[in-house]
Amino acid sequence: MESMLNKLKSTVTKVTADVTSAVMGNPVTREFDVGRHIASGGNGLAWKIFNGTKKSTKQEVAVFVFDKKLIDKYQKFEKDQIIDSLKRGVQQLTRLRHPRLLTVQHPLEESRDCLAFCTEPVFASLANVLGNWENLPSSISPDIKDYKLYDVETKYGLLQVSEGLSFLHSSVKMVHGNVTPENIILNKSGAWKIMGFDFCVSSSNPSEQEPKFPCKEWDPNLPSLCLPNPEYLAPEYILSVSCETASDMYSLGAVMYAVFNKGRPIFEVNKQDIYKSFSRQLDQLSRLGSSSLTSIPEEVREHVKLLLNVTPTVRPDADQMTKIPFFDDVGAVTLQYFDTLFQRDNLQKSQFFKGLPKVLPKLPKRVIVQRILPCLTSEFVNPDMVPFVLPNVLLIAEECTKEEYIKLILPELGPVFKQQEPIQILLIFLQKMDLLLTKTPPDEIKNSVLPMVYRALEAPSIQIQELCLNIIPTFANLIDYPSMKNALIPRIKNACLQTSSLAVRVNSLVCLGKILEYLDKWFVLDDILPFLQQIPSKEPAVLMGILGIYKCTFTHKKLGITKEQLAGKVLPHLIPLSIENNLNLNQFSSFIAVIKEMLSRLESEHRTKLEQLHIMQEQQRSLDIGNQMSTSEETKVTPSGTQIDKVFNNIGADLLSGGESENREDGLQGKQKRGSLTLEEKQKLAKEQEQAQKLKSQQPLKPQVHTPIAPVKQTKDLTDTLMENMSSLTSLSVSTPKISASSTFTSVPSTGLSMMFSTPIDNTKRNLTNGLNANMGFQTSGFNMPVNPNQNFFSGTSTAGVTTMTLGAPPTMSNFSPLSIPPASVKQTQQRPPDMSALNNLFGPQKPKVSMNQLSQQKPNQWLNQFVPPQGSPGMGSAAMGTQANYGSHLPSTGRVVECVKFLAWLL
Repeated sequence: MESMLNKLKSTVTKVTADVTSAVMGNPVTREFDVGRHIASGGNGLAWKIFNGTKKSTKQEVAVFVFDKKLIDKYQKFEKDQIIDSLKRGVQQLTRLRHPRLLTVQHPLEESRDCLAFCTEPVFASLANVLGNWENLPSSISPDIKDYKLYDVETKYGLLQVSEGLSFLHSSVKMVHGNVTPENIILNKSGAWKIMGFDFCVSSSNPSEQEPKFPCKEWDPNLPSLCLPNPEYLAPEYILSVSCETASDMYSLGAVMYAVFNKGRPIFEVNKQDIYKSFSRQLDQLSRLGSSSLTSIPEEVREHVKLLLNVTPTVRPDADQMTKIPFFDDVGAVTLQYFDTLFQRDNLQKSQFFKGLPKVLPKLPKRVIVQRILPCLTSEFVNPDMVPFVLPNVLLIAEECTKEEYIKLILPELGPVFKQQEPIQILLIFLQKMDLLLTKTPPDEIKNSVLPMVYRALEAPSIQIQELCLNIIPTFANLIDYPSMKNALIPRIKNACLQTSSLAVRVNSLVCLGKILEYLDKWFVLDDILPFLQQIPSKEPAVLMGILGIYKCTFTHKKLGITKEQLAGKVLPHLIPLSIENNLNLNQFSSFIAVIKEMLSRLESEHRTKLEQLHIMQEQQRSLDIGNQMSTSEETKVTPSGTQIDKVFNNIGADLLSGGESENREDGLQGKQKRGSLTLEEKQKLAKEQEQAQKLKSQQPLKPQVHTPIAPVKQTKDLTDTLMENMSSLTSLSVSTPKISASSTFTSVPSTGLSMMFSTPIDNTKRNLTNGLNANMGFQTSGFNMPVNPNQNFFSGTSTAGVTTMTLGAPPTMSNFSPLSIPPASVKQTQQRPPDMSALNNLFGPQKPKVSMNQLSQQKPNQWLNQFVPPQGSPGMGSAAMGTQANYGSHLPSTGRVVECVKFLAWLL
């Protein structure tokens, strides 16, 4: 690595030393800075060509330097001859001005060490391009080493040389005398220029007479730099010591052969015996056939053969050569037109520039960049031509790299960005906005490109605004977000609100809809959607544009509209718009479809939210799962049994669990009042829920059906007991009346229990000492149990009322009605409690039988307490107790009630 750096350092030092020694002390260095050695040219490639710039203007130039060290080997008079020859050529070139001749920008300056002059920027000589690298630096530039001529370059280059010779022959009346690849220079743009007028010959006759060109005899003793290159010299120079314009044409033919033959001339000349060589050459030329010119394109092969003819008069002149079909190539013609562009008027230029986009794709990129682009950008100073030139420049920019664009094109476009007239300039830039935003650096975009877009949105021309709005979505992804948010969107909104053109308003809405995806969600919700409600126009196209923006925002994955926005702003705006009279059926259907979709999503989202809230509330209000399960088991109704069984079972359950249910209700209300549960309670609740789920997943328990055997046996015993009791009752001097067809068992209000046997017997005969009511009789079969629906059957507060039930019985059986006790609401006189031992025997068949005498000897309270629980016992409310004197309000125990119900069921 160190050796490479040392080698590079030595090379740079050597080159710097060469440049310094070559031009040191030369007056050229006062005005020009000399750069690196890039090429060589002139007769024998004696001139070194350097890059250079003018100090005052920084204009790029080429500095030609002849180092006098090259002729140190010659004698002084030979040196003088060489110097004189070189000076003559440069001085002649300086006096001549033509596009096909190399332009001298600073005349020849001589110093002790060198000769130097400055010209237009130069790339290399044709000899360097063809592979002759004599007098070049040791490290040849890759640009020259790898340079390959395109066909269009070759054609147009040879055409340029022909035009230059035509100028010399026709206008100047001069023979160049040394047309060779060394004296053809390719400038920075690739144009071929003629130099090397060291051996030029001017006509000795006046201009109005036929030109006559004196010729010097070939002197082989002169230094080679004092003689033309014999390989490209016409035979008459040597053999007949004569020259004319046709001699230059022979040289042109030899150059054309060398160009198509990789730089090799048609004949090799022995400079030591030049006469013999030319004599042999003359014989070969006379027999020259097409087979010797196979490397030359066929369309120009015959012309080259004519140029190399030994007879000067047969050779075409320069003017004729410029008109041959070989130079009619579209690329060559295009380049030729560019060279004469300054001579054309605006109409001719405009027509040419309109057709240029069709030609540019056929030309090599190097030719376009080097030859065409500079000509195009030079027309930017003419505002009228900019609309015709700009499309071609932007077309070239598409083929350039970003670096080439920044270096070659962007500096020229800077002033054009600021031009507002003619209006077509803005249109062209808008159409190529994607190109500009892709290749232009961010700073230039912000400072030059986007301000142009803003001016287009604010332009008075409706056409410009429409085009701008149509084009913005195509490059919106290339605009940075702050510029779009703070500068572009506000101008689009202003264009929509302030314009009087329906097309601009609609295009503004369409533009906004297309660039929504590049915007932030909250910017759209807070800035774009409220803007839609400010649009005053109600035309169908505007309304559909508004609907489109709402729909795009609503359905876009990145954006979306919140349900609060839907309910509060969007739907209240859309629904009135949907019934505008200007809308047709399809437009109305579009509105309704979007509204339904919005409503559907609104319902779905809000329902989901409420369900989640409901679940949370239910979790907070959940009760003890174990208590719920126990309560549900206690209150569960057995599916089997009759309707009366269900009623009385419910009554019994209420009697037993009335207090507990009240306590649970109080506990439930207390939990609800407490509000939210603690963490421990929630954990307990979760475990209970899991237990409840397990219980629910189990199979339900089926109740066992009672066998009919036991009730049958029990029924027989009850019947015997009943008959004995009735016989004992009839033995008390009471005559047995005729039994009525029906017997009614009547339920009593909650204040007391009434049981009666109704008969037509006289009440005076029924004053029994057993505590029974005197009104006692028999009715028709069937038990009628009317219950007040507004009162509890028993006095418990939690027991529901029981409806009236009529139970049918066989007509052959004796029907009995229970005793009747007056309701508690009826005032009764103070009397002794009745004896009800008979009914005790009736409802308790398992107890030992008691005779009427034994029954009469019992105290009333002892008999009644078998049925009535003591005061204050659980399950009996105070309201059910009634007054102390009203024994009828006391109820029998639950077990006895159940036995009574089973007995009645058997009777039915």
